Amino acid sequence: MPDVAIVGGGAAGLSAALFTAKNSLETVVFDTDETWMHKAHLFNYPGIRSISGSEFMELTRGQVRDRGADVRVGEEVTDVEPTGDGFHVETEDGEYDADYVVLATGADRSMAEDLEVDFDDDGTVDVDLDTETSIENLYATGAMVRDEEWQAVIAAGDGASAALDILSKEKGEHFHDFDVPDDVA
Repeated sequence: MPDVAIVGGGAAGLSAALFTAKNSLETVVFDTDETWMHKAHLFNYPGIRSISGSEFMELTRGQVRDRGADVRVGEEVTDVEPTGDGFHVETEDGEYDADYVVLATGADRSMAEDLEVDFDDDGTVDVDLDTETSIENLYATGAMVRDEEWQAVIAAGDGASAALDILSKEKGEHFHDFDVPDDVA
């Protein structure tokens, strides 16, 4: 049973997975591989001089897997339901229970609508500064929460924010994921 289920494997979903998996939370990413990143070429992503969106996705998926996340490319989530102590996630291939869910489905807000989370007047998912929705332990990221402001760096930051909030809840104190050279294996 994963601690964290991430619906969507673009920049936001993979960023969230990187932080949660790296910090020992069982993490599964459900990725339909339909991200807009495949249409992108990154010149404006910190640390990257020039890379195709598809190459970025391949490298980032590898990094996330290396940190322990289960990345399921091609496994689409068909339903997410809150339970008394987390969430029940259904896909075409199976059923999962998770303590936390991160919605990272780009501009597709249909799952958030089905979950009946609060929306802003502009039609975006209403979240707090940590990207948590009106449903406790359910997060929304990237284009779901921004009206026409779709950018890979912003989405990755949203995913990281969600992950750090989850990690802070799990550890019972503010958690900062900051590595120093001695931490690198």
